[in-house]
Amino acid sequence: MPTVEVNNHVHTIYSFSPYSPSMVAYRAWRAGLQAVGAMDHDSVGGAEELLEAGKIMRIGTTVGCEIRTSFIGTTMEGRKLNNPDVANIVYVTVHGIPRRRLAETARFLQPVRSSREARGRRMVDRLNSLTAEYGIGPVDFDRDVYAISQASDGGTITERHILYALCRKIIERTGRGLNLIAFVEGAMGIGLPERIREYLRDEQNPHYLYDLLGVLKGSFLPRFYITPDGEECPPVARVVGFASSIGAIPAYPYLGDVEQSPTGDKLPEKFEDDFLDELFPEIVRLGFKAVTYMPPRNSRAQLERLRAMCRRFELMEISGVDINSSRQSFSCPEILLPEFHHLIDTTWALVAHEKLTSLDARLDLFGKKNPLSGRPLAERIAAYADVGRRIDPAAPELAAKLAPFAGK
Repeated sequence: MPTVEVNNHVHTIYSFSPYSPSMVAYRAWRAGLQAVGAMDHDSVGGAEELLEAGKIMRIGTTVGCEIRTSFIGTTMEGRKLNNPDVANIVYVTVHGIPRRRLAETARFLQPVRSSREARGRRMVDRLNSLTAEYGIGPVDFDRDVYAISQASDGGTITERHILYALCRKIIERTGRGLNLIAFVEGAMGIGLPERIREYLRDEQNPHYLYDLLGVLKGSFLPRFYITPDGEECPPVARVVGFASSIGAIPAYPYLGDVEQSPTGDKLPEKFEDDFLDELFPEIVRLGFKAVTYMPPRNSRAQLERLRAMCRRFELMEISGVDINSSRQSFSCPEILLPEFHHLIDTTWALVAHEKLTSLDARLDLFGKKNPLSGRPLAERIAAYADVGRRIDPAAPELAAKLAPFAGK
């Protein structure tokens, strides 16, 4: 049954996910969502497929990418922001990429993917030196990692691909169930929360590999992790500048202090909350146009403060639940709460921005040549949200006819 829910942050097999872009559109439709967005790491390889699948399913679509950037040289240098792995390296999301600029975006991201693949190969070498003592067969990068990715078709190889390959090797060594639990807790020295232990006891668990992967990401990945270099993490100003130049919307993904990770792969830790008052002026100076966050992940107090900061600095609020595991639901009932209902409006504004900018660069929601550029952000979002809701998903090329301001 249709709902009014939306989700702008679903990963596909072009980064790491159990879902092809077509399956993302189908699962979103099946969950009753009215719009869905693909957000892959360092890749727009699945964007065209999602856009076409959205037409068939008659569901609103947006496409973007997620990229790690360097904050060295900014006022935030030396601090850990939204990246659990290391300071100075910060995730940035690029939303609403116009379809006519996807090829250009793919070229921009290609060196990042190449550098990431080279680092992945080095990490597998380091991993194999650790696991040899456990009697686990070595992970072969080409056979066990590259082959399960979409790297040959513009996709990205992530740390999760490596961990997925490791999970398979562990299961080959121990089988599923109690033997695996004993091996992980004993030989590997990884403590398992009771909830995860119950999942891994169940040998018929359809999410088994993803549950085991989540544990290894939080507790074992640091043992062989290699920090990305400058080629893989370009300067934040370069990424934000590129996103704006193609008519996309660069967004800062707020993580906030984590008490319990919804995906089970982030440890409790402190992030931006202690210096949010310093961070916002800096991201505005850098050219960010939006902040993205996930209502299920943070406390009400965290999000009320974040929303107040977005209003103060006129930053668009974009929401999406990060989906990269088969256990996660496509639904996000939190977005139906009165305090988050505006995130549905901003999603439809994002849909309209992407479709209109694909047709006419002047219709960039944040563009200086936009006919509405002199109006407050809230008014522009309302106007675009109205258009987004009225766009026929099967005929987005007619979007301009629905925008009374388009011909001005």
